[in-house]
Amino acid sequence: MLSREERNPLSEWWWTVDRPQLGAVIALMLSGVILSLAASPPVATRIGLDPFHFFSRHVLFLLPSFIVLIGVSFMSPRQIRRSALIVFAISIVLIVTTLLIGPEVKGARRWITLLGVNIQASEAAKPAFVVIAAWLFAESARRPEMPATSMALVLLLMLVSLLVMEPDFGQTMLVLMVWGSLFFVAGMRMIWVAGLAGAAGTGLFAAYLLVPHVAGRIQRFMNPASGDTFQVDTAMEAFANGGWFGLGPGEGIAKRNLPDSHTDFVFAVAAEEFGIVLCLALLALFAFVVIRALSRAYATEDMFARFAASGLAIMFGVQAAINMSVNLQLIPAKGMTLPFISYGGSSMVSVAYGVGMLLALTRQRPSIEEEAAGDAAAIRGYA
Repeated sequence: MLSREERNPLSEWWWTVDRPQLGAVIALMLSGVILSLAASPPVATRIGLDPFHFFSRHVLFLLPSFIVLIGVSFMSPRQIRRSALIVFAISIVLIVTTLLIGPEVKGARRWITLLGVNIQASEAAKPAFVVIAAWLFAESARRPEMPATSMALVLLLMLVSLLVMEPDFGQTMLVLMVWGSLFFVAGMRMIWVAGLAGAAGTGLFAAYLLVPHVAGRIQRFMNPASGDTFQVDTAMEAFANGGWFGLGPGEGIAKRNLPDSHTDFVFAVAAEEFGIVLCLALLALFAFVVIRALSRAYATEDMFARFAASGLAIMFGVQAAINMSVNLQLIPAKGMTLPFISYGGSSMVSVAYGVGMLLALTRQRPSIEEEAAGDAAAIRGYA
């Protein structure tokens, strides 16, 4: 066991990181392994692959994701800002490259293959963007003469424009919601928050009028008889079949027919095989991570750490809420993974990067006064 008296990076990390929060994240990762084993074999068999193809890749993606999470959690706030700038710049270049030469799948260009690996660059751009926006808002609060808020708005418009061009409206709405939340957390005037909400609503209405598949999803949500609602209907049947305690591991029926049972609808598979009790446990884990992060964020005196940790926690929670709401038919269907649970390498690594930064920013660090007192005590000891 690491001692508090030891002075090395590992012991300092262990005694300053939020261990309950880390434990909840690891529990979500392990739950993802179990649910991938439950949900993915029928999908792989249906398309002619080895039954454990997706499960093996899920575990394979989990290893580098865990390394990224732990490695990033060692970073200082300054290192986090620098890494976010680099990751965001690379992600923007990859998104533009994807739009130019990426393959078109179901009318969208979201993936590019590098060194034999399919990469969705927009996933990595999200946590990096949140950190950069938080940095700019913190600078705006510290130095009002600096046009940091305008710079954050320019970055938002640039990222949203690229996401709409893919198109990926699910990610676009997530980025807008998190940016708006950060804008509010940073203490901006309510008139601006209301204006941004109105602009987002106008954009959604324009998408409804101009983009057929967006209009189709909203219409099917409002009137299920207007189109194909097979996946969401099957997901609701899975919840009904599972009841409180589920049919048992491997006994699910919905996963045999759901095309996306291992990605967008893994929550429904969890409900059918393990019951609503497990779903509530997963919900509790997500809620614990978000609430714990927000409480620790507001306890810090560092404005950047407070804003960035809040934004990353909100993004983590909203993404989980969107996925679970789609499974429960509470909102129109959209492609959004359940963090650490759904299959997807780009999503898992980017979520690990974001949570790693969250753990780093919420580590217990001495305040400015405590550091000054420690320096004074050291000086007296040498005198």
